[in-house]
Amino acid sequence: MNTRRKFLVTASAAMSGSAFGSSLFARQTLPNSNESKKVPTVSAWVNATLLPVDKPPISGGAIVVQDGKIQAVGASANVAIPANATIVDAKGKWIMPGLICTHSHIGGAGAADGSGPIQPGVRVMDSINVRDSGFRRALAGGLTTLNIMPGSGHLISGQTVYCKLRYYESSPRIVDEILIRDQNGAPVGGLKMANGTNSQGDSPFPGTRGKSAYLVREQYIKAREYQAKVVAANGDASKLPPRDLHLESLVEAMQGKRIVHHHTHRHDDIMTVIRLSQEFGFQTVLHHVSEGWKVAKEIADAKMPCSIIVLDSPGGKVEAKDMTFSNGRVLDEAGVKVAFHTDDWITDSRLFMRSAALAVRAGMNRDKAIAGLTLAGAEMLGLSDRIGSLSVGKDADFAILNGDPLSVYSHVLETWVEGKKAFDLSKPDDQLYAEGGVNAGSDIDPFLCCFAPAWQGGAK
Repeated sequence: MNTRRKFLVTASAAMSGSAFGSSLFARQTLPNSNESKKVPTVSAWVNATLLPVDKPPISGGAIVVQDGKIQAVGASANVAIPANATIVDAKGKWIMPGLICTHSHIGGAGAADGSGPIQPGVRVMDSINVRDSGFRRALAGGLTTLNIMPGSGHLISGQTVYCKLRYYESSPRIVDEILIRDQNGAPVGGLKMANGTNSQGDSPFPGTRGKSAYLVREQYIKAREYQAKVVAANGDASKLPPRDLHLESLVEAMQGKRIVHHHTHRHDDIMTVIRLSQEFGFQTVLHHVSEGWKVAKEIADAKMPCSIIVLDSPGGKVEAKDMTFSNGRVLDEAGVKVAFHTDDWITDSRLFMRSAALAVRAGMNRDKAIAGLTLAGAEMLGLSDRIGSLSVGKDADFAILNGDPLSVYSHVLETWVEGKKAFDLSKPDDQLYAEGGVNAGSDIDPFLCCFAPAWQGGAK
């Protein structure tokens, strides 16, 4: 009997025995993915080059972390290190806040379907695969927080969700373990909207830009009317309108409870977003804005931040043909807050720092560009009180590099999330996600007959 058949027969016999029912289907205690191996509650890194972002760089700096929070930051000579702290000499290393991607699609996220162009009540949270290897690759790039979005094929494609990459000794088992929550324990996220060619199509989708704006305006008017009825009911259930999840989501946007993240490229589409936002009062972050440089003054006057994408290869949609590396510089100089995003896979999360480097090469202020990877993104997600800078009291999310983050020769050595190590380049498994190779893009080994070293003629 050959090796493969012998294995399958043995496995089949084991499954048919009484032990199968009593062990495999018995209630099991699964490891908590948020537990890392025991480490001291206080740790300090000294003699590093610190990039706090909200203050000037510190040469020979120290950072103290306790119970997942930053306790002290400053020059090593001026920071009191607790007696019980584990001290790490980080001489020659650079430490910066964990990177924040304001626009990611990691996790196979999906929301609205082909039944209509406006589906704000759909939640991307209900479709995220936390075992997606993309999360590990993001950590290899120094990322610690993601705004996971549905796609841009709809005028309103659903609710986004903000996530922390809590991948420690083992991956999270369920999406709940990576959610960022508000003070009441509810998941925090925004609302994804889009215009331009992505959301155009055959009926019921709009065929023109004018019809696109009309359909959005129509739904927000309905949402206003819906909210008026809710207020008029004054808690009387008999007077409440039938619950509408789509309209509820739009009401949340108009109330400022849900930030609108708006895909838009052309300058005329950008102006349409500004008009709609001002008409209905929803807080908006403009995403992509390939032609933002053409209307930088108007964007600044509207006080709208921009999350931009920087590509270093040709191709893509016709709408982005006038995109330029100087977009970040022009917007910043006009007074617009600028952050970067990956739109992963459009830009690989492992190469996120390259976006800021290319913007600086095109003339953008260096400090503003680094903030565009960190603090500016935190502000656009409404999370700057918790993440985005190396500041006392904030979450201990940071990346340790072997050099300047804008240098092509620098590598992320470690990524820490809430005071726990989530990526370590010195570990073979983590190095695999950082550099690629066999199994780097696979969530698990292929099942049974599809894979075995002996059958493949070599080691894994």
